[in-house]
Amino acid sequence: MTRGICFCKKTSWEFDGDPTWSCYCHCDDCRRNCAAPVVAWLGVPASRFRWTGQATKVLNSSTGVERHFCADCGTPMAFVAEHYPGDMQLYAGTLADPSDFKPEFHVNYESKLPWLEMNDDLPKYFGTLAEQS
Repeated sequence: MTRGICFCKKTSWEFDGDPTWSCYCHCDDCRRNCAAPVVAWLGVPASRFRWTGQATKVLNSSTGVERHFCADCGTPMAFVAEHYPGDMQLYAGTLADPSDFKPEFHVNYESKLPWLEMNDDLPKYFGTLAEQS
């Protein structure tokens, strides 16, 4: 069982099994949503995912996209999008133990901030994960 929690510990999640993918996203939407230069994600099948604790607040940030936040402390928790059917995408920073996160690739790499140094050998994709399939 893998678990995650927000800053105030009122909103949490869990899923069974392994993530289907994990990555860094460099897009402007993710950066602004988290006030961070890059965002780490893991994707899991929605059928193996469940919210625990307090319900999230949902923001429809663009057509077909929902972003989930803790209603009390505002921690970004998850992302659901029509263009990723059946997936729940979780912010790796909310993992109960974020040191377990193992990124596999970068997406939207064309948007990487020029001052951000990331010296890994992971595959780097231009565009979204959906555009790679």
